[in-house]
Amino acid sequence: MTSLPIHAVLPDLLATLRARSSAVLVAPPGAGKTTAVAPALIGEQWCTGEVLVTSPRRLAARAAAERMAAQVEEPVGRTFGYATRLDTKRSAATRVTVVTEGILTARLQDDPELNGVSAILFDEVHERSLDGDFGLALALDAQAGLRPDLRVVAMSATLDGARFAALMDDAPVIESEGRSYPLDLRHIGRAAEARIEDAMAAAVRRALAEETGGVLAFLPGVAEIERTAERIGDVPGVRLHRLHGSLDPAAQRAAIRAEPDGARKLVLATSIAETSLTLDGIRVVVDSGLARRPRYDRAAGMTRLVTERASQAAATQRAGRAARQGPGVAYRLWEAAATAGIPRFDPPEILEADLSALVLACALWGIADPRALRWIDAPPVVAIDEARARLSALGAIDADGRPTAHGRRIARLPMTPRLAHMLLSAGDKRLAAEIAVLLQERGLGGQDADLELRLQRWRGERSPKAENARGLAKRWAASAGRDGSGDTIAACVALAFPDRVARRRDASGERWVSAGGRGFRLDATSSLARAEWLAVAETQGMAAGARILSGAAIDAGEVEALFAERIETRRTAVFDPATGGVHPLRERRIGAIRVSSGPDSQADPALVAAALVEGVRAHGVDLLPWSEGARALRTRAAYAGVALADEALVERLDEWLPALVAGKRRLDAVAPGALAEALRTLLGWDALRQIDRLAPADFTSPAGSTHAIDYAAEAGPTVELRVQALFGLAEHPVVGERRVPLVLSLTSPAGRPIQTTRDLPGFWQGSWRDVAREMRGRYPRHPWPDDPAAAAPTLRTKNADARRNK
Repeated sequence: MTSLPIHAVLPDLLATLRARSSAVLVAPPGAGKTTAVAPALIGEQWCTGEVLVTSPRRLAARAAAERMAAQVEEPVGRTFGYATRLDTKRSAATRVTVVTEGILTARLQDDPELNGVSAILFDEVHERSLDGDFGLALALDAQAGLRPDLRVVAMSATLDGARFAALMDDAPVIESEGRSYPLDLRHIGRAAEARIEDAMAAAVRRALAEETGGVLAFLPGVAEIERTAERIGDVPGVRLHRLHGSLDPAAQRAAIRAEPDGARKLVLATSIAETSLTLDGIRVVVDSGLARRPRYDRAAGMTRLVTERASQAAATQRAGRAARQGPGVAYRLWEAAATAGIPRFDPPEILEADLSALVLACALWGIADPRALRWIDAPPVVAIDEARARLSALGAIDADGRPTAHGRRIARLPMTPRLAHMLLSAGDKRLAAEIAVLLQERGLGGQDADLELRLQRWRGERSPKAENARGLAKRWAASAGRDGSGDTIAACVALAFPDRVARRRDASGERWVSAGGRGFRLDATSSLARAEWLAVAETQGMAAGARILSGAAIDAGEVEALFAERIETRRTAVFDPATGGVHPLRERRIGAIRVSSGPDSQADPALVAAALVEGVRAHGVDLLPWSEGARALRTRAAYAGVALADEALVERLDEWLPALVAGKRRLDAVAPGALAEALRTLLGWDALRQIDRLAPADFTSPAGSTHAIDYAAEAGPTVELRVQALFGLAEHPVVGERRVPLVLSLTSPAGRPIQTTRDLPGFWQGSWRDVAREMRGRYPRHPWPDDPAAAAPTLRTKNADARRNK
């Protein structure tokens, strides 16, 4: 057997586990911890049962079991086996079983004492997956209360062992130095405007030309892998493989193992190849620096896939793939200086995941508050509360947070609570189980958004993965109870995701609104775009306009039948700003979706009046039929410093408008006089006196004549009067709180304009002389004194004044 770095510390680990029930093993990638520790344990005296080894990915679980079996020249499933959701190979003789983290938590739930299990090895704990953290928390709880003899080992590739040691009652930390081969990092960058596929294809061709050995290229997702492969094309002497979770096991094995004929290997992979796997023959890595990870959008209540910068820890793991078996080279598509700006680690999944399954599992474990368990990072309170609300809506927990009978059945199914609820609630169990598998296994039946098309394709596929998935669906259907019929694909999806039932908002089928109030987008070329209603299963992107990844067309009648209890009848009154009127409507709604609407002949007058008030609040008081007098009063109030502008009236709208619109359906039915009186009432006596004092409606001249002030004039408050009426006035008249000069529009005795001024004393002393000279010729019977500021005001002729003064 090949000697591995981990063998140097195995004696220390074995000695620790003879004396203690817990240990932490820190070993860098390539040290051999995944495949060497478990075989060493089964020879220990205390290890009379099975050893479980957790793996964060099915591919890694299967590969680890196969490698351990190969080391002892046995078939997989004898001494060394594995168990994943789609594929299991183990027997009564199996001593070591590599399990995915979800399988372990399910096994702990079924048998908290883990009868027949001697040890659990948590591999790659630094990845901090939700199932991994939860499985460790449950194992430690079982160890403390039921199985003090159960050995628990946390195995990490990073130097964060101290945190796990503290969590595990100060467990000893054993460190392996690993095997270090030289690694050459080359930061080649990429143009910001370049598509990632173009940049990666160029970098891969460069690596193939400059280096020898196999090449492993990291891309964020399957679509980018396919587009990059298309751009690279056929390279003589190079065999191209794809590596991601949607592939058949045979294709995954081919990507991992060495080429049997010695051909050069090129593997285009997702982050699935970052850890746990050793790809034979790889000595060059090309890293895009991108990763696609699930991020739970709590506001939208859905998980979305986000393409983002890979963390520094992930970049280190990726580069290390090149130096697992010898000296290696890593090409990075970013500048060296940019590394410092990359997040150091990926955030633990527990801090931003949907915790519905975890909260339900804890309730079944007998713990009302999940935070009572031992965690590296405790789940957020807000996420726990949200999960409880969702589980309550599904009928999985009662008001006290205890699991219901339905909740216990949900928890027994290896799927999310939403999908389990669908399977248990559907009549056609087989169809519901197939939908559950389709939604959890990427790639089955293709990538079409229409689930009906994907299901038809999957039913016709004959690949091992498709066959295994069909077997899984049959097992799930059998475990859910009696099978029936009558359900459609869309009905099943709607049972799982009632908040995502959506209705089309435009003719193209691009924009949709969901019952939960979220907006969705759909490719207009999709066959689903012609539907009026959709049952949406998966979305991607921001909550305000997430893209529909999968769904099924659903009939309006089916929506009404499924959600009869959720359909609400609402009476509304819609205000039309164009007419100032209200249209009473009777609506039937599912959440944010209007199912139907029509005129309401029995509209509540109070509802109509409230709609009129809200219409004015939204569109402004100018919609009201103000009289000229009312408008003038509002303008005068502004000059007097009294709040009667639009904003002030809207702010106090509820004080004066409801009484005016009571019993009416249109704003123009309000009497203008009633509006003016409402203004005066709103102002009160003191405010009205202030307006009359500071901004009077009329100007009284020195001659005793009264003239209306036009406060709305373009030039400002303006009054028009004969110039003789102002004789004897040495100060310019002002109005308003800020003493705004009146604009005096001065006329001749015949009423013709002769001067406009804001400075009467300046006019008397300035251009008056010229004006008076001209006016004496035109109007000789009227006075035109040389010093008008000292003359007596008059509206009579000189002769009339003379007769009056005799």
